[in-house]
Amino acid sequence: MRIEKLDSSTKKNLLEDLLRRSPNSYGKYEASVREILENVQNRRDEAVFAYTKQFDGAEINASNIQVTEDEIREAYSLVDDSLLAVIRKAKKNIKDYHEKQRQYSWFDSRPDGTILGQKVTALARVGVYVPGGKAAYPSSVLMNIMPAKVAGVDEIIMVTPPGKDGKVTPTTLVAANEAGADRIYKAGGAQAIAALAFGTESIPKVDKIVGPGNIYVALAKKSVYGYVSIDSVAGPSEILVLADDTANPRYVAADLLSQAEHDEMASAILVTTSMELAEKVSAQADEFVQELSRGQIIQKSLDNYGHILVAETLQDAIDAANEIASEHLEIMTANPFDVMTRIRNAGAIFIGEYSSEPLGDYFAGPNHVLPTNGTAKFFSPLSVDDFIKKSSIISYSREALEAIHGDIETFAEAEHLTAHANSIRVRFPEE
Repeated sequence: MRIEKLDSSTKKNLLEDLLRRSPNSYGKYEASVREILENVQNRRDEAVFAYTKQFDGAEINASNIQVTEDEIREAYSLVDDSLLAVIRKAKKNIKDYHEKQRQYSWFDSRPDGTILGQKVTALARVGVYVPGGKAAYPSSVLMNIMPAKVAGVDEIIMVTPPGKDGKVTPTTLVAANEAGADRIYKAGGAQAIAALAFGTESIPKVDKIVGPGNIYVALAKKSVYGYVSIDSVAGPSEILVLADDTANPRYVAADLLSQAEHDEMASAILVTTSMELAEKVSAQADEFVQELSRGQIIQKSLDNYGHILVAETLQDAIDAANEIASEHLEIMTANPFDVMTRIRNAGAIFIGEYSSEPLGDYFAGPNHVLPTNGTAKFFSPLSVDDFIKKSSIISYSREALEAIHGDIETFAEAEHLTAHANSIRVRFPEE
């Protein structure tokens, strides 16, 4: 991995480099995505079936697009019992964590007859996109479905691309069934996003779409926002490790590579106050690349977006971490909890040398669907909040309104909205 001194120039170049990974830079794919969306919107099932044949090589039609109970039972027979046990443990941890995020309606009443409040309502129907093919991620199935279940969503529709045999990856099906998906459809890519956004004869329209996907899926979600809500437009994965001379270089290198193996656009950054640590981590990373099964992908990721930045002070390192606003941030310093209090921008924060990033990916409970490409400055992880909406409650008695009606009329007339003022005034003709 390349080692650089952290200064204003290297930080600026790094930030510009990382921004090129943003889905907002995928302009050359937009025309293709737009064509797919329009086709599905106009031709509905017919277009979904045709694209599934074209892109996935599977013969899907109205009779087999929905996963059956028999297919789910078959999936269970193909998943190892030990993995099923782990899926169930992880599901419990994810459920328990998200239960603590639940919000409830509230009302505040006053003696004059004023009642103000907030009504919390779960979304009626949510679509969950799950990648297919070689990328089988049962952990993402749990992370996207469980907060929706905890929120109380009425119906959860999952879509995932089938293999050429027309079947869905068994681990994906088992995780979806364990998490509580209500219906599962064999459709992927931009065409599946379009089906969820607009509805087809087979796939119902949803209120919100969540879940990760490739460039086409990301751009499709971005395009249908407004027809439906979406969680975010996710970019490639990223990790930043903030470390001082007390950190274990072997742990740091291993954690950096845990994200670099996702794909060639993944970003792995170490910001440290120790040149000695920087050199040891770089050497250790080179050793690991030779040993790991996805070594070629890891090496390309490190060549493209891997950085080791050496800062003068710990505060300089913290400032850089806040500016980068990484999806995953690990803190390996002498006093990591003190450093954590000074972190403003990060998707998920892992504290201490035994809190490695995969703990959050699979098992701890907090959601692993996180803001990327610097959006942790204003976005949060996927949560129960993503599956609810809030309505304001206002109720005034005549006594309560009478006391302040003149103020409202004054405000309305100042904005030249006389009908607004009249709507209040007609209730007090005697005045």
